[in-house]
Amino acid sequence: MSEYRNRTSGEVKTVSELEAENKNMSFPKVWSESTLDALNVDPVLASPQPEPSGDYKVVVRNGVEQDSDDNWVYAWTEQDMFTEYEEDVTDEDGVTTTNVVTVQAQKDAYDAANTAFTAAQVRSQRDLLLSETDHYGLSDVTMSSDMTTYRQALRDVPQQTDFPSTITWPEKP
Repeated sequence: MSEYRNRTSGEVKTVSELEAENKNMSFPKVWSESTLDALNVDPVLASPQPEPSGDYKVVVRNGVEQDSDDNWVYAWTEQDMFTEYEEDVTDEDGVTTTNVVTVQAQKDAYDAANTAFTAAQVRSQRDLLLSETDHYGLSDVTMSSDMTTYRQALRDVPQQTDFPSTITWPEKP
């Protein structure tokens, strides 16, 4: 989405917002320098979003800034992913209590969700590998002991010590 910074106010607006504000103006498909001058705006160029410096940090857009070439670009800032907050909870008797949701509780929930997602992905990959060898289990095919061992090793992947973060995949015979 193209954005433009007003040279006077510093306000950033989209093409749609500028067109809505200037209903009596005809806009070309490609905006030239004269179009930008008529609207009193400068284009805001995309700048790469930096990587967060650590766990439980996020990088979010924070307005615009001028770069070393005097172009207007996205500004970025890093912030904590979680903050402590309070939430009101009403039980089945209609009694409302206030619970404090700690940063650590949010981190634990986030980690649990990521682990569950990773585990589901690994199981899906394991299921695909098993399905690729299902034909060996048909009644008119004799399954070798190596294939039986391989298939059992695939079934045992979720029982590995560091599942799902570290997986040792068995080799297909």
